[in-house]
Amino acid sequence: MIKILFPVLAWSQNFKQMKYTKHLISLLFVILISFACDKNNAYKDFPEIIVNTTIYPNSTVYQNLNFSGGWEYITAPFPSKGIIVYRFSQDEFRAYERTCPHDPYAENGRIYVEDSYTTAIDSACMTRYLLYDGSPFSGPGLYPLVQYQTYYNGNELRIFN
Repeated sequence: MIKILFPVLAWSQNFKQMKYTKHLISLLFVILISFACDKNNAYKDFPEIIVNTTIYPNSTVYQNLNFSGGWEYITAPFPSKGIIVYRFSQDEFRAYERTCPHDPYAENGRIYVEDSYTTAIDSACMTRYLLYDGSPFSGPGLYPLVQYQTYYNGNELRIFN
């Protein structure tokens, strides 16, 4: 009887150890991921800019926004250096801050759309960004462009944060 019971007891102890080990590894993984993904630290030196504006992309004032891939510069309250509004598709817009995320306090730094209409460049540090998603692809900048939320109802485009 003991010979039959011994393997069952040994198996149940190993099973309990495996169960605790799996939980410990899972807990350590969650802790590691939470420290690695500190998104609040990405723009720690970026100035606080409050944006809440509405434009009408179908009007003649914003003719460049009448087609996908079109863009326009619009003004925003200080300390913003302006906003790039990019028409991503028929019903979707992207709005990016023109202040460089690499060095937001550079006086002569401002993001400009390049002739390709798909990229933008910072005039101070020369970092280049994709307008598709705001990510940097050349230059010293590591952070993407600051993107504002947009809501388009077919007539008016609201840009806010």
